[in-house]
Amino acid sequence: MSKIHILGIAGTFMGGVAALARELGHQVEGSDQAVYPPMSTQLETLGITLSQGYLPGNIAGDCDEVVVGNALSRGNPAVEAVLDAGRRYTSGAQWLAENVLPGRDTLAVAGTHGKTTTTTILSFLLQAAGRAPGFLIGGVAEDFGVSARLGRELPRAGSDAVPPSGAAHPLPPEGEGSNASALSDRPLFVVEADEYDTAFFDKRSKFVHYRPRVAILNNLEFDHADIFPDVAAIQRQFHHLVRTVPGNGRLIVNGEDARLAEVLAMGCWTPVERFGFDPALEWSARLVNQDGSAFTVLHRGVAVATVEWPLLGRHNVLNGLAALAAAHAVGVDVAAVAPALARFHSVKRRMEVIGQAHGVTIYDDFAHHPTAIHTTLEGLRAKVGAARIVVAMEPRSNSMRLGAHADALAPSLDIADAVVFLARPELPWDAAKVIAAVRGEAQAVADTDALLAQLGRVAGDGDHVVFMSNGGFDGAPRRFLAQLQNG
Repeated sequence: MSKIHILGIAGTFMGGVAALARELGHQVEGSDQAVYPPMSTQLETLGITLSQGYLPGNIAGDCDEVVVGNALSRGNPAVEAVLDAGRRYTSGAQWLAENVLPGRDTLAVAGTHGKTTTTTILSFLLQAAGRAPGFLIGGVAEDFGVSARLGRELPRAGSDAVPPSGAAHPLPPEGEGSNASALSDRPLFVVEADEYDTAFFDKRSKFVHYRPRVAILNNLEFDHADIFPDVAAIQRQFHHLVRTVPGNGRLIVNGEDARLAEVLAMGCWTPVERFGFDPALEWSARLVNQDGSAFTVLHRGVAVATVEWPLLGRHNVLNGLAALAAAHAVGVDVAAVAPALARFHSVKRRMEVIGQAHGVTIYDDFAHHPTAIHTTLEGLRAKVGAARIVVAMEPRSNSMRLGAHADALAPSLDIADAVVFLARPELPWDAAKVIAAVRGEAQAVADTDALLAQLGRVAGDGDHVVFMSNGGFDGAPRRFLAQLQNG
């Protein structure tokens, strides 16, 4: 086994790569600019040495390979040192494709929203079905305690369980369900399939490396304004993914997303099953509770299961429906595993309840796009009724910081009763216009201390305070809980 250094190791994807490399027996070290929980906690638990910053000296001289995250670009001191020294380097997606995925049937989950949650639901369902899947999730799954694992071992050399190179088991014919015993001898791997670019030297989307047997296309909107000029450029990358799914595989596609329909119109060579709320689709959902906490699953118009679970919102109903359809595609009996979702605990930082104090409930949510913000708050409103919802918002993603979503941000917050907006001095666009357009009470502050102070004045007994950021947010959710507890 080799020694690997991972640049950008604290990112959710690269942290998962580190966990898989460690499980394979490699010696792993890494460095990053910002290291914070939950990924830093997972890495430390695995015994992986972390270095702060991208100093060339942080990379051990005896490393056999450097795995480079897509957050690093030319000019980065560590990148320049790797290139100057002629070291062997690769991307995280390529490393995964070469070292983990061969011999496994890959199920990839793509989409602008819901990738992490859907990947986790699918992994949970396959686990409940006894398939012991491997996975790489862009977050720490509470039911597994880790963001990545190898899953069931590959058959030993000489076994006839794995087909010859280039061959693949067919998926079960429609309706065979869990009788698809031919699939049981091939390990499964579920991967969160990101459309973001791979690395500074590979500008393709990460997901084109994975060559999945089954791919979920959850939705498609404009995002990642730092690398995509428009939505058509993202659609082209999704089409590249579609081109890699074999004819005896399966595409599970949101049937109510017009942009995904346009992607399929570019060319499709794989059977497609569509999902949504329209009962005419192959897979549809009928809400039992309007907050999304219970719904009926219909397959070709016939009710096959009822899901009762702790998740909220129509968006999570769609996530669950897509995962059930993908599990069915690899031979899982949906009716048999759907009840297991009652004990599903999702992913850290997806409307994670941090705690309660003085009647205030505090949530930590990974938010990066106006659509996700709106649907998340919509689900919470359906649950809490007339109770006040207070949002602490940090525009942290590259698209948010560039202002690509500025016009849509205020409408996405309409459901909130009050908003405290973290407009750091380095934010390159004027937050005043957004604040003025927010329906409820709204205020911008310049730093986290001011945000916590304002929340202390705004939040009261019975309120629900939601922290929304796809970054560390300076530990604000737990700091606010401690502030209330000590107040």
